[in-house]
Amino acid sequence: MTETTSSKPRTPGGRSPEYNLAKNALRGLRDDLFRDVFAYRPLPKGTYEGLLAQRLPKGMRRHLGYFPHGVVLAAAAITLAIGVMGTDPGYGTNQLGWLLAALIPAVAVALTLLRPTLAWWLSLAAAPLGVMASYGSERPWPVSSLFGHIAVLMVVAARTRPRTAAWMYALTACYSFFADAAYGGWDSDTAPMLFLAAIAVAFVVSIQINWKARHEVVRERTVSAVERDKRTLLEERTTIARELHDVVAHHMSVVAIQAEAAPYRVENPPPELEQAFVTIRENAVAALTELRRVLGVVRAEDYEAPDAPQPTLADLDRLLANVRETGLTVEKAVTGAVRELPQGVELSAYRIVQEALSNALRHAPGATARVEVGYVLGGLGLRIVNGPPTGLVKPSPGAGHGLTGMRERVTMLDGEMTTRQTEDGGYEVTVFLPVAARAEENDRTEGTA
Repeated sequence: MTETTSSKPRTPGGRSPEYNLAKNALRGLRDDLFRDVFAYRPLPKGTYEGLLAQRLPKGMRRHLGYFPHGVVLAAAAITLAIGVMGTDPGYGTNQLGWLLAALIPAVAVALTLLRPTLAWWLSLAAAPLGVMASYGSERPWPVSSLFGHIAVLMVVAARTRPRTAAWMYALTACYSFFADAAYGGWDSDTAPMLFLAAIAVAFVVSIQINWKARHEVVRERTVSAVERDKRTLLEERTTIARELHDVVAHHMSVVAIQAEAAPYRVENPPPELEQAFVTIRENAVAALTELRRVLGVVRAEDYEAPDAPQPTLADLDRLLANVRETGLTVEKAVTGAVRELPQGVELSAYRIVQEALSNALRHAPGATARVEVGYVLGGLGLRIVNGPPTGLVKPSPGAGHGLTGMRERVTMLDGEMTTRQTEDGGYEVTVFLPVAARAEENDRTEGTA
């Protein structure tokens, strides 16, 4: 006894792929043209902001969104005119049938603005009515039905999806061939109808697919830009956290050392005071431990702790010397009484000047720059301004991350920052970093301890 097996592939449900393909196709036909035929889907008002829209008066520009509605209504009027003038209601002509044959295709075109699926069925039903009204002189597509049905196909195809347009064209072809078989194949306008309808539907579908593809590309670019900005912001905040870790750790170490040494500076200190200093030292050590733990969270895998201490405003001259070696002419001006500021402020000020000069090197090669540092009451002022690019070197476009980092540092210190383009084509960055008087006093005390 031999066992025979079928070589035809089967799907998990036991049906052949051809059966499932036909089933899915019929389901798509039902969903597109038979379900929710009377659904109310008005054509929304469009938005146009192109060059043509900007040249129109403001009053006309406000109503430009109804331009597609006007085009559809104009097509309906042309369809009605063709139906009225295309048939001579002479002796023996069905007057009511002639009126309906001229009116229904136009109504179907206008109905695409509200109920597109119903409009298509109405347009298809108007074709045999037109044939009967003309007593078979125009078959299977009277002139008004031919023009109106093509217009309906274009509008509905634009408002739906390509699959729906394909089904509408297929059913239109089926009706045409069936009508030719019923009326006789002689003097038929099926061929020109199907040819013009194919061109119209293909044109609309190609525009629709192209528009959707461009819209998807714009959407993906927008999402990518947003994600890139978020990633840049997180990277800048991580960098700032790493740099400030050393500053905060230094202060906490000073607190721990001073708390441990303070009881020995007082002869016979009371037990309560000794216990208070012990508690302060324990809290400082615990804070240092938490700082190291936080730094471990934000540290990248390839991060290496810097060997040199974090830079301050005292290192600004060395920074300017390095920038001058790259070809950028930089001047420095300091106003006010120079004093030592909190290390976080000095580090942020140094990084802001560094990033502003880097931007000048990228975007304005060959220009001159000026760095102004102002020690004012209650804070520190910075102004970095550069002239327009000169020379043969082209500007290097950047990603715009430098300004993001500067703003993050300023926001962290509750400062203010403004940027603007100067009248001569240069760029200016102005920053104010507030410093409380108590913070300055504490910083000087720690420095002398």
